[in-house]
Amino acid sequence: MMNSRLGRRMTSAQRTDMWRQWRQGETVCDIARTLEFSHSAVGFAIRQRGGFSPPDRRRAAHQLTLAEREEISRGLARDWSLRQISRSLGRAASTVCREIQRNGGRSAYRAATAEQAAWRRAHRPKPCKLALHPRLRRIVADQLQRAWSPQQIAGWLKRHYPQDESLQVSHETIYRSLFVQSRGVLKKELLQRLRSGRQVRHGRHTDKGGRIVDPISIRQRPAEADDRAVPGHWEGDLIVGSNHSYIATLVERHTRYVMLVKLPDKRTETVVEALCALVQRLPTELKKSLTWDRGGELAEHKRFTVATDVQLYFCDPYSPWQRGSNENTNGLLRQYLPKRTDLSVYSQDQLDWIARELNERPRQTLDFQTPAEKLEQCVAVTG
Repeated sequence: MMNSRLGRRMTSAQRTDMWRQWRQGETVCDIARTLEFSHSAVGFAIRQRGGFSPPDRRRAAHQLTLAEREEISRGLARDWSLRQISRSLGRAASTVCREIQRNGGRSAYRAATAEQAAWRRAHRPKPCKLALHPRLRRIVADQLQRAWSPQQIAGWLKRHYPQDESLQVSHETIYRSLFVQSRGVLKKELLQRLRSGRQVRHGRHTDKGGRIVDPISIRQRPAEADDRAVPGHWEGDLIVGSNHSYIATLVERHTRYVMLVKLPDKRTETVVEALCALVQRLPTELKKSLTWDRGGELAEHKRFTVATDVQLYFCDPYSPWQRGSNENTNGLLRQYLPKRTDLSVYSQDQLDWIARELNERPRQTLDFQTPAEKLEQCVAVTG
């Protein structure tokens, strides 16, 4: 791949480093800055593969190594016979014969050239399952048209066709077929049916806000929080907008009551201080626990617990479904705060109005009561 700005090609080592950084969640601009390439060149290389990093290549155990090829080259220079060379390697004479013949013969054999050619010949892409099974491809395309996610499709297929492997496919295969259009399996238009709307697969972004020391796992959370038996157990999250703008959301698990707080930045000191001020205003019966993801914005979780007497639990890595109420509420919030919105333009009063709108909306899961009504009932009973 040529660097349009510097007029040079990206080496194999640079490509490996590029994909390593992408998997770690670095942005295209950060990767380009590290590699000293233009961001357009790096972005083009990533988009070509739909954001999926190529698998690490490994030499098969039975294949000749570079050291063995160098030994063959030295044997030829000494005018050894094929059997002499094969005995020195502990290999069959036919193996050595084929190796020499496919790489120019005795007079032209070079170990380094033969090694490179071997890696090229070993590059055999495996056919995509969706390309091999037309009926499966049609089913997947139909469900994508219905706005089903790849995870939902994969799970549904496994449940409905448990005995037919040809009608089962992993969600990763579906994503690859969508994002890597060179496969020619699923139409590009189906990308628009994905909820994220992305055109490329992103790495799981690492949060650089701080390292979480001694986190308490969600698995240690009391049973009353898991089954939503009593009020006072909250889920929280950080919503990120454009221009480095942030809002913290809190959702009460029993009533689905929502609170929003404006944040000037996502430093752990800032977030902890804002959450402390918000939680300390709550009645005692509503201060039992808070569940958060693994974001570094709560690296100082111990200070939060000491200040509020509310135990903070952390979800497992990359497990947003463990905060189901909060994830659902974030989806509702997008009606008021669309993605890529600059959240800094909203005042706290405006955020309070949005929260009030959500809290006065009837919910089917509450038998069409509103979160505000449900919370008021709970406080009246416990008070």
